[in-house]
Amino acid sequence: MRRLLKVTAMTGLLTLIKMAMGFVIAKIVAIYAGPTGMAMLGQVQSLVTGFNGVINAPTGNSVVKFTAQNAEKKYIDSSPWWRASLFWVLILSAVIIPLGCFFSKELSYWVFHDRTLNWVVISTLISLPLTALGTFIISVINGLQHFRRYIWTGMTSAIISGAIVISMIVYGGLNGALLALSIQYAVIALIAIVINIKQPWFKMVFLWGKTSTSVKKDILSYMLMAITSALCLPIAMILIRNIMIGFVGWTQTGEWQAVWKISEVYLGVITMALGAYYLPRLSQLNSADSIKKEIYSTSKLIVPIVFFLAVGVYLCRDIAITILFTEEFRSARDLFLIQLLGDVVKIASWLFAYPMIARKATKWFISTEIAFSLTWVLFTYLFVNIYGIHGANYAYLINYTLYFAFVFSNVNRFSK
Repeated sequence: MRRLLKVTAMTGLLTLIKMAMGFVIAKIVAIYAGPTGMAMLGQVQSLVTGFNGVINAPTGNSVVKFTAQNAEKKYIDSSPWWRASLFWVLILSAVIIPLGCFFSKELSYWVFHDRTLNWVVISTLISLPLTALGTFIISVINGLQHFRRYIWTGMTSAIISGAIVISMIVYGGLNGALLALSIQYAVIALIAIVINIKQPWFKMVFLWGKTSTSVKKDILSYMLMAITSALCLPIAMILIRNIMIGFVGWTQTGEWQAVWKISEVYLGVITMALGAYYLPRLSQLNSADSIKKEIYSTSKLIVPIVFFLAVGVYLCRDIAITILFTEEFRSARDLFLIQLLGDVVKIASWLFAYPMIARKATKWFISTEIAFSLTWVLFTYLFVNIYGIHGANYAYLINYTLYFAFVFSNVNRFSK
């Protein structure tokens, strides 16, 4: 637990910087584009998250896991999985980029209700290979548990990329914001490459070459989980916003997006700590009993922290709206309570769901991601139709409560 607290404290500083940059960007978008622009900001973020999630599927959790397993050995012992992950990136890029560009107008209409914004889709697609390389670098550092370098890389990337995004929004307005967000992760990747290019593991002999079919299958299992997660959440979010836009309009959807943005940012300190410590730790454990012990001890620390953070956000919601947005967003203050309760339940459920990733429970993970994404969209449709914009928050809380009940009751199966 001392190590988790240390990692949480270290990642806390990084998260504060990312939080500050995220809030500054949200504030500028609120000033220049209002609630409608905020809703469009959410849509482009979901688009980028979906594409990035697919291309990053081979270079994310799988690289962290297998690097962590071999962290005390030589780099050549981790090399087969590094090579396999980059091999799969090339395969995915060859499929996704041409197809995405071909259907860019259709995707643009689905996301933005405007075919002329297909250039946002294309710019996102072109930057994907670079984004994947950046994720690979961060995953290797994470797996090696070089936390200081992990934090330094993240801080530098957040500050520089944030400054670039802010400049593009100020000088380019809404179109500048859309372009900036579509290429932001590629900018972060470039910075990560520059910082780590002289690292002893960052050599072609470790990153490129032949590897066995079994190793490629190891990465493939994690790819399937990552791609499922990458597609389910962004698609669900786009559908949810489209439901809200249809029932209550762009303005109220933008107010909901503002509250979602605050949740997304303040929870970053927790999710980053879990990614930096919790997944590598679970990956190193071999028995179901030791995994469950780690889950419960981590939950005793993390859940109270999330609860107090949520209480703090609720008490400061009026101040947050004043500082982060504009008076156009004032009615969003009524959307916080249920949203924040949902945040606490979501983090609790994730703690019990992580063993599915650490233990490569591929079928369980894919099934739950698809099932609970569908129920979230369905609940949103039903509740927004009845309760208006508040229905989206009811759907969020109820869906994650059901998800928590499911993963909690099945944790023994995931941990085997």
